[in-house]
Amino acid sequence: MKFSEIYQEKPSYIKDFEVATVLCDSRKVVKNSVFFCICGTVTDGHKFAKSAYDNGAAAIFCEKDLGLDNQIIVDDTKAVYSLLCANYFGNPAKKLKLIGVTGTSGKTSVTYMTKSLLEKQGKKVGLIGTIQNIIGDSILPAKNTTPDAYELQSLFDLMVKAGCEYVVMEVSSHALDQKRVYNLDFECAVFTNLTQDHLDYHITMENYLQAKLKLFKMAKCAIVNLDDDYSKQVIDSCECPVKTFSTEINEADYVAKEIKYLPNGVNYELVTDCNIGRVRISTPGIFSVYNSMAAGIVGICIGIPFNKVVEGLCEVSAVKGRVELVPCDKDFTPVIDYAHTPDELENVCTMLNKIKVGRLVTVFGCGGDRDKTKRPIMGEIAARLSDFVVVTSDNPRSEDPNLIIEDILVGMKGIKTPYKVIENRAKAIEFALKNAEKDDIILLAGKGHETYQILADGTIHFDEREVIADCLSKM
Repeated sequence: MKFSEIYQEKPSYIKDFEVATVLCDSRKVVKNSVFFCICGTVTDGHKFAKSAYDNGAAAIFCEKDLGLDNQIIVDDTKAVYSLLCANYFGNPAKKLKLIGVTGTSGKTSVTYMTKSLLEKQGKKVGLIGTIQNIIGDSILPAKNTTPDAYELQSLFDLMVKAGCEYVVMEVSSHALDQKRVYNLDFECAVFTNLTQDHLDYHITMENYLQAKLKLFKMAKCAIVNLDDDYSKQVIDSCECPVKTFSTEINEADYVAKEIKYLPNGVNYELVTDCNIGRVRISTPGIFSVYNSMAAGIVGICIGIPFNKVVEGLCEVSAVKGRVELVPCDKDFTPVIDYAHTPDELENVCTMLNKIKVGRLVTVFGCGGDRDKTKRPIMGEIAARLSDFVVVTSDNPRSEDPNLIIEDILVGMKGIKTPYKVIENRAKAIEFALKNAEKDDIILLAGKGHETYQILADGTIHFDEREVIADCLSKM
């Protein structure tokens, strides 16, 4: 594809050429690349423009004069990068119906449930998210919740070629702020909730919210959790029709009534002005009610009959790493959950307390190089809502895991809940399992679906299911 085809405003001083690739990583530049200077959180891509030029980049987009004879100065390289990536792949998203889900918690579960509902109606669906990317029967690893613009458009392209009609995708605040999804059109946009997370990046909750709100400017229909404190601001920002859901407010368009919590699931009635459906979800907890309601409303909004939505929700499988009950032949129950924010940890601990018979033993840590302010908050929550806590490491990244643990322990001061510190996560899990009592629930919080651990000296394989199996085999 010629440069003039993907960038119709091509300046006359740049000779047309066959584009090899579009990218923003100077290390991957080859002859006839189109290189974008992106100002990131860690470094400024403008510093690498000369290197890209020397390595054969035929056009360099930048936001300031770099003195290069093939530079193209634009106001916003992030936005233009997204547009050119789309053009390079022939704008595949225009051939797909996009469903975007944003919020602090629940994005993964909502996308998987929605995908399942659509597939039960015979639709071919692609999925983009935290755990993995799915194209038909093919599964691809996911690096980010929402990929870089080039990778995102390449996934859309593969989905079109695979015959997908719909794409259900998690849309992160980072992706919205960095314009990875710039100029996309969404059939539906879902708002799950907003609680403290990513403040290392956004700094304030208001910035975090404003990033999320950008999705609803790109949607034909918005689906909003009316029980969330930020729901009014989301609704006020929408220029499209809005459908609301709630477990508490009867004025919502969709209300969950008669909620019954079970050890292995939750039952409720999905109520509208003219319909009542009895739903059973195989994952326990109030968040399963919210997530399934959101997915069901997406189905209704795109034309699936109410009764088929209810049937489909009852058949949805549990999502890996989300209140995942690990098979165990012992008299206690290991549970793996991705809870890595204060709200998520409080929700899962509160839910497990409702169904426990014995103790709730919580094993958790906090990630390094991320929002430090949530560490003592999560320590307080774990101590307040658990019968025993094992404080350990999560993904420490470049930080000293013991210093992260010290931050967590600040929040546990003054609470009498017994605890033990074991920095090595595998040993922490082993301790919790070996000291489990009859009918205990052993909650491993923070890693969820992840099968790795990010340390200062690199990433190692770490699957908590394997750790549990290994420990149990020795007991």
